[in-house]
Amino acid sequence: MEEPQLKRINKFLSEVGYCSRREADRLIEADRVTINGVVPEKGTKLTPNDVVAVDGQEIKNTKESFVYLAFNKPVGIVCTTDTSVEKDNIIDFLNYKKRIFPIGRLDKPSEGLILLTDDGDIVNKILRASNNHEKEYIVTVDKPISQTFIERMAGGIHIEDLNKTTKKCVVEKLSTYKFKIILTQGLNRQIRRMCDYLNYEVQTLKRVRIMNVKLDMPIGEYRELTKEEFKELNDLISTSTKEFVKTQNRKKR
Repeated sequence: MEEPQLKRINKFLSEVGYCSRREADRLIEADRVTINGVVPEKGTKLTPNDVVAVDGQEIKNTKESFVYLAFNKPVGIVCTTDTSVEKDNIIDFLNYKKRIFPIGRLDKPSEGLILLTDDGDIVNKILRASNNHEKEYIVTVDKPISQTFIERMAGGIHIEDLNKTTKKCVVEKLSTYKFKIILTQGLNRQIRRMCDYLNYEVQTLKRVRIMNVKLDMPIGEYRELTKEEFKELNDLISTSTKEFVKTQNRKKR
């Protein structure tokens, strides 16, 4: 007799479009998820007959088709799905008809392109820094940009409080106070930290591209990805892994 296929809770919540795997892990750690009415132990897997609930609400796989949105986030909006904690959150701002969640983050003082979806698998593929997916930003700073600044930003900056050195990237001066930067990394407040290291202060920061998807809508508005955009996006992530891959240069203790 064939054994029932077991599935991790975070994968289930991601696949049915409730939230990303990262958000699911946070819900599980906060004891907000139950299986058959019981808070599960870490690592518990589901059988097809198990009943999963979040905050007492049963979660069912009633998906029809996935939603993929491009949104021009205004300054002041926070990229969180926890609407009870942050009043200026992206979910309440959009007030979309289905439950969706942002792919990655764009910090509160920043604006520009962010993708939202209810497809948990595509979230995990895009978020993996090892997949080297490009994100392009336009940045203005508080003083004239020197050639040394451009070269050092492009060559990699050691961010001491994160104990990481940024990957080499493309940086181009656009005007006296404005530059373009293309990253394949997603460190917390990365561009601001890099500029701060070189004694520059970011005045404005706008993300204008994520891989093949470009910012082309007014601030505060969203649109669905076109079929062409989605096909190209899928092609770009087709070789991406959804799982975390340990790197050999991690420090051993």
